[in-house]
Amino acid sequence: MTIQTSKLSDPTVRAFVEAVNAHDRDSFMSVLAPGATMADDGTDRDLTDWVDREIFFSNGHLDVDNESNQGRDLLASYRNDTYGEMRTRWHFEVEDDGRISRFETGQA
Repeated sequence: MTIQTSKLSDPTVRAFVEAVNAHDRDSFMSVLAPGATMADDGTDRDLTDWVDREIFFSNGHLDVDNESNQGRDLLASYRNDTYGEMRTRWHFEVEDDGRISRFETGQA
């Protein structure tokens, strides 16, 4: 059963998911801390290139199925126009200022 985005526990992760699903790149980038990093399937990637290619240029969308670690770990169905739909995991490191300094994703 999908968790409504508005019900996600962590407000920063909630803003991240909302920005992805609204295709709002500016809001997405504002949730990230300066110098934020990310990894996909265990490999560090160039964040800007990955975000554009995997989310914003390919109509990415997250449907969260489960959250843990106080809302900073997600299991979700992720889909985009390039790869279709897949089951994914997401982990977020959130700084004291409420911005994401790192996120990791990959197939679950």
